Amino acid sequence: MTRYQHLAKLLAQRINQGLYVCGERLPSVRALSKEHGVSISTVQQAYYLLEEQQLITPQPRSGYFVTPHKSAHPMPALTRPTQRPVDITQWDAVLKLLSLRQEKDILQLGSGTPNLTQSTLKPLWKIISRIGQQQDIRLFEYDNIYGMPELREQIARLAIDSGCHVTPEEIVVTNGCHEALSVSVRAVCQAGDIVAVESPCYHGILQVLHGFGIKVIEIPTDSQSGISLEALELALEQWPIKAVIVVPNCNNPLGFIMPEQRKRGLVKLAQRFDIAIIEDDVYGELAWEYPRPPTVKAFDSEGRVLLCSSFSKTLGPGLRVGWVVPGRYLDRVLHMKYIVTGSTVQQTQIAAAEFVRQGFYPAHLRRMRQYYQRNLEVFTAAVLQHFPCGICVTRPQGGYLLWIELPETTDMAKLNKQMRDNDIQIAVGSLLSASGKYQTCLRLNYGLPFTAETEKALALLGTAIEQATEVSLAEVAGR
Repeated sequence: MTRYQHLAKLLAQRINQGLYVCGERLPSVRALSKEHGVSISTVQQAYYLLEEQQLITPQPRSGYFVTPHKSAHPMPALTRPTQRPVDITQWDAVLKLLSLRQEKDILQLGSGTPNLTQSTLKPLWKIISRIGQQQDIRLFEYDNIYGMPELREQIARLAIDSGCHVTPEEIVVTNGCHEALSVSVRAVCQAGDIVAVESPCYHGILQVLHGFGIKVIEIPTDSQSGISLEALELALEQWPIKAVIVVPNCNNPLGFIMPEQRKRGLVKLAQRFDIAIIEDDVYGELAWEYPRPPTVKAFDSEGRVLLCSSFSKTLGPGLRVGWVVPGRYLDRVLHMKYIVTGSTVQQTQIAAAEFVRQGFYPAHLRRMRQYYQRNLEVFTAAVLQHFPCGICVTRPQGGYLLWIELPETTDMAKLNKQMRDNDIQIAVGSLLSASGKYQTCLRLNYGLPFTAETEKALALLGTAIEQATEVSLAEVAGR
């Protein structure tokens, strides 16, 4: 056995034993050369051999990483929601979930907040501090209704990676992606209209539609390929749908990336039935694959896709810096923004623009992708270890949200109460359905630091699920 084969075998053993976890960056070529007393060429040959064995994956300018293994656990099947227009409910439950955000003593297992502890955010803190010290008079003035030109220029540059070639003049800055979605809905719909959504669907989108008096038809969605175009086509033939809202990249909550062919198919359906597509790409930059996946907007030649995004999931939600590329609906979006907020805070716009312009943003994204990908493996392993048999767990392709299907007999009311009594917050799946489906599903945030406290909470949650399921089974047997 040659030296490089011996080194490759040793590294493979370390990977299989879990010393290097999936998604983790391996030591540099120079570091391994020094550690094992071999030449740099020997290390490179060992890495080439491991790459051929699909144990490791190279990333340009970043090094080698342990390849995420294919899922061995059951995946959720195609969802089967009620396929007719329904009124949206669940506001009280959503409000209760939101009210827990500021309670520091509660572990937020079900939140949609990104990890904010990484050192790559330090330059942003310095930029914000410097802006405040400069006493720039712009901070007290009204902003341009489009948003600051320097920020829109940077957003246009970032859009190129997603397959979109837009000018700064085509971009409208908003107070986060939530406002981008809100003004987009108001630009293309009115009260009484019907909108198609993925099922499950981010609760913020549902509540925007609820607030405007719009009915929803939930479309079956696959946890690996996204919204069913076949089911959407049938719905479009049957109902006067005005728009479809999708989160095609690193979906919330299923984590899939919609294949390019299906993105093209979605655009063709929209053209055929003359409807708008509202695309939420807020997680798109957090995809594992490189380069990042294209947006649906990238395949739009008629301006019917309203592309919404923000820095809320990549930098921090408190910045409140989002944007929309509304295509043919630009005038309507501007009017809706004027009605709702008029203009956007300038300090965080300046800070975000500087952070991107100075080159800090790509480095931060690389760090977060690596962190979330590594955390996914750790959290998934903990869930499979501590939760009872009979669950299905998604295999996200990016982002930091995990969707878990529990046994149908789980008593969720009992589970919810037990978690709250232990200062643990979970997000029940019914919050992400217009008709209240997915009562026995959970959304978990695996972007949280995996500490002893986090693992203890997951173990406690697993025990509570088992108890709630056993109680429910006993009740069924008693009948």
